[in-house]
Amino acid sequence: MSNATQLIHSIPVDALTGAISVPIYQTSTFVQEAPGVNKGFDYSRTNNPTRATLEKLVAQLENGATGLAFASGLAAIDAVLKLLKAGDEIVAVDDIYGGAFRLFTQVYQQFDIKVTFVDTSNVENVFNAITPKTKLIWLETPTNPTLKISDIEAIAKVAKASSCLLCVDNTFATPVLQQPLNLGADIVIHSATKYLGGHSDLIAGLVITKNAELGAKIKFYQNACGAILGPFDSWLLIRGIETVHLRIKQHCNTALAVANYLEQHPLVDKVFYPGLTSHPNHAIAKKQAKGFGGIVSFTLKEDTNDAALAFVTNTSLFKLAESLGGIKSLVCHPANMTHKSIPADQRRVVGVADSLIRLSIGLEDAEDLINDLENTFSIIENKLTKEQNVEVSDTTKAC
Repeated sequence: MSNATQLIHSIPVDALTGAISVPIYQTSTFVQEAPGVNKGFDYSRTNNPTRATLEKLVAQLENGATGLAFASGLAAIDAVLKLLKAGDEIVAVDDIYGGAFRLFTQVYQQFDIKVTFVDTSNVENVFNAITPKTKLIWLETPTNPTLKISDIEAIAKVAKASSCLLCVDNTFATPVLQQPLNLGADIVIHSATKYLGGHSDLIAGLVITKNAELGAKIKFYQNACGAILGPFDSWLLIRGIETVHLRIKQHCNTALAVANYLEQHPLVDKVFYPGLTSHPNHAIAKKQAKGFGGIVSFTLKEDTNDAALAFVTNTSLFKLAESLGGIKSLVCHPANMTHKSIPADQRRVVGVADSLIRLSIGLEDAEDLINDLENTFSIIENKLTKEQNVEVSDTTKAC
């Protein structure tokens, strides 16, 4: 049985009514027969039938023991970090999502949890950064926004040899393309706001653990701290997951076409997409994943904020917005948007150039998206030509 078929039929039919759609249990509390005697539910922060269905589903998707749903991706990251204590250290990917960077450096470092950022696409960097105090290795692969690829299996071996937990942010790849727990990771997290939800209509985060003991520890923090996903958003997320295999296939096919187009364009400096053979980690991506995802990033030859801003404000089909992974294509300027919380010098060191533009490829036809990009490049090229003519004219007048 294929993974897509298994997913569809692992979403249960309601035993009480036969409803083929999972019921939304929009309730805060549950009637008990006696104190502590109930039907498995007492209060919706602790557990809710709709959320429980979702959590079981995502655990199956990632081949994990425990799934937990949170109010946002950052709430999911926060719950994992609560496994640490003062004095512990984290080795994290340097090209990290700006919100995670902010959480690590501005929240948890004040509790004496040190973070060392390294280029995890080189396994030796991870090995060399580990100290006796390192308790957690944090990966994004592909990374946001430069799409670096880390060898999960190799880093998992390093983690286990050093008695560290390995957590992988699998948002960009999704379990359709990549299953980090099968490659040796201990924890997987998702911003389910993105591809798993898939329709830009919810905010959600997920944590999946390889073993039940670790899952129980994070479940404690989910209940104790209360950043749970509500029943309606849990239902929306289940509905989104039902079509994730079809959507990811289309995202991947179109993204590769867009990446190939960009790689040939004279105004483009570099294209970042693991599906291109020119990507430095293409072989690793091909080894550990079934596809290369729906995100394409690129830099302009004119490496300035102004050039990037001119581009992202002149697209038509690509809508300028935060987030990614929805059915409509989005364009983003990380330096001014998703990664603005990271100091500019540090951004540039890890490859987030001033002209870096991130595309989230939606479900539109590839030809239409490429035409939109071509039209935008033409606008930018005409603007540059006019500016150059003005400069020449001003110089002539001065003479």
